[in-house]
Amino acid sequence: MSKKLIGLFLLIALSGIGVFILLNQQTLQPTTSVIASLPVQSNDAFIKAMPGLVLEFPQDHASHDEYQTEWWYLTGNLKATDGQEFGYQLTFFRRGIQPMEVQYERTSDWATEHIYLAHFTITNVEQNEFEFSERYSRGAAGLAGTKSTPFVEIWLEDWQLTQLDENTFQLNAREGDRGLNLILDDVKNPVLQGENGYSQKGEGLGNASIYYSLPRLLTQGQLTWQGQLFEVEGMSWMDHEFSTSALGQQQIGWDWFAIHLSNGIDLMVYHIRNLDGSIDQFSKGLLVFPDGSTQLLRKEDFSILSIDTWKSPHSGAEYPSEWKISIPDFDLNLTVKPLINDQELNVSFVYWEGAVMAEGIVAGEAVEGRGYVELTGYAQSMQGRF
Repeated sequence: MSKKLIGLFLLIALSGIGVFILLNQQTLQPTTSVIASLPVQSNDAFIKAMPGLVLEFPQDHASHDEYQTEWWYLTGNLKATDGQEFGYQLTFFRRGIQPMEVQYERTSDWATEHIYLAHFTITNVEQNEFEFSERYSRGAAGLAGTKSTPFVEIWLEDWQLTQLDENTFQLNAREGDRGLNLILDDVKNPVLQGENGYSQKGEGLGNASIYYSLPRLLTQGQLTWQGQLFEVEGMSWMDHEFSTSALGQQQIGWDWFAIHLSNGIDLMVYHIRNLDGSIDQFSKGLLVFPDGSTQLLRKEDFSILSIDTWKSPHSGAEYPSEWKISIPDFDLNLTVKPLINDQELNVSFVYWEGAVMAEGIVAGEAVEGRGYVELTGYAQSMQGRF
């Protein structure tokens, strides 16, 4: 017989928009057994994101346990030496159960103050195939966790992100007959999202996250697909975000874009969608120029127009599947399309996240690019129960 989890329901919001795990009651599934019966503090016991926090690197690549929720989010577009094209996603999520100031002494090696969750996907463009996996674990007994000395390490079992020096990371993940072993070199340094790293998501002070990105990570290494090893190279994007707040009651999901362009510009934009179909005022974006300088984009500075749709044969959800992105002040007009349509993850919740291509004009110059798009709230509201 299955047990009941007291205070467990994971609502996970991703990437540049946020990851929020809201706890409630549900039936215990095998993948969540590691977090059964753990005590859960309300988010009032954790600190909220506030303006004015000064981020310092490399130390702020590490965990911030005083906030309830944190995530390290990596996506990338890779090309093999034989010309085959791939995409990947590897994300780590930490959820605080007990803030540091209320933790109590427990002698068991299995005692934990954190829950960890991770998603791993690979897209094979030539074969029109997409594979995804999800793992849960408690942050104890070496199963999952973070280290920060001398550089950050994040892991969930054998899925790992390790910082080798101030500008270099190693990424490892394997699931069955697919895997990644990649070196990522930061060629632009961290950029701050929102107002100097304070990214407002809703009404009220503190309804926000602390958010920065590593927008251009030169990537090379090995990718395994169906047991076959490929030497690959390409470009990755990393978001790191931490907070204690959640989506507003009217917000149901978001459309998030991160794109590397051939002229050296990197673009991130997102729309937060409301229950009535409107675009929330807290939608934002960021242009990162070749020299690493940035320009904050507010809702009125850009537009994202959906011009096609795709219906999932798995969930029945209908997602936008082609877009026009426009930033008039920079004479930027892009068409963005999925490299394959079916990149839907059916995990703790259902969402679409996949590799895309872009082409268009920036300041009169033809450009092309690759990137990732994340679509949530189409199969189910991010405010709902899964």
